[in-house]
Amino acid sequence: MNNTPTSEEKSPPFIVIFTDLDGTLLDHDTYEWEAAKPALELCKHYGIPLIPVSSKTRAEIEVFQQKLGIMTPFISENGGGVYFPKSCYPEGPAGAVSEENLWKWSLGPSYGVLVKVLKEISDELGWVIRGFSEMTPEEISSYTGLDLETSHLAALREYDEPFIIVEPEEKDVIVFEKAAERRGFHITEGGRFYHIHGKKDKGEAVKRVILWYKRSQPRLISMALGDSPTDFSMLEQVDYPVLIRSTGHFPGLKDRIPGLKITDEMGPDGWNSAVLDISGQIISGGIP
Repeated sequence: MNNTPTSEEKSPPFIVIFTDLDGTLLDHDTYEWEAAKPALELCKHYGIPLIPVSSKTRAEIEVFQQKLGIMTPFISENGGGVYFPKSCYPEGPAGAVSEENLWKWSLGPSYGVLVKVLKEISDELGWVIRGFSEMTPEEISSYTGLDLETSHLAALREYDEPFIIVEPEEKDVIVFEKAAERRGFHITEGGRFYHIHGKKDKGEAVKRVILWYKRSQPRLISMALGDSPTDFSMLEQVDYPVLIRSTGHFPGLKDRIPGLKITDEMGPDGWNSAVLDISGQIISGGIP
């Protein structure tokens, strides 16, 4: 019997990290990531792809990647779109279309459809809601704390409509969710807003990217970090799921997501600790 390791078995594991942004890699209030710099440097040093998976728009994420100095695929608007930079991938994945400097997989329905459905539901229930499509950059800034330039980028939606519920004050969100489900759409709750989007979510987008990477990296090890319910489907898809501590309470989540690690610290402090701990162990050969 030949016990000699194959070339595939000899090769080191290939780590891919999927990360939410607001409240996870970025501080919930200040949007700073200074505390995460040691882990970010580790990712750069070892060539670990850091893939943003966010409710943010394509325009916002591209600016963020430029500031961080990373060039990787990314997932926008809670899984609605998956993008691959052409500078790294001269040929796009099967099914992707060319759009400016990117290859794009569209997984979600168009933004115009979402806005129309959201109005239908609010009219049906008699609720007063305000979505990004109705807000000025100044209003978005007041809700998010973003500067006006970034608030303008946040309004360039393609696949996901963030909204607030103005009335009723005492609301049963499940009623709203069921009205959306009947129409083939989903309502999820993020750190600041509710979101309406198609049936594809962060989890479906992450699953597709993992399968795409595995075509060339069979020893792939995946990790994901998030802090809110919009991230749970993503955490379910990876080898090492991490919930960044927040003010939210999610009883039973460890039963739903086996192996879930919950950080002691919030925001980029928790992100930094988790990435250094898990990635460090994998790199050293002591896979946690």
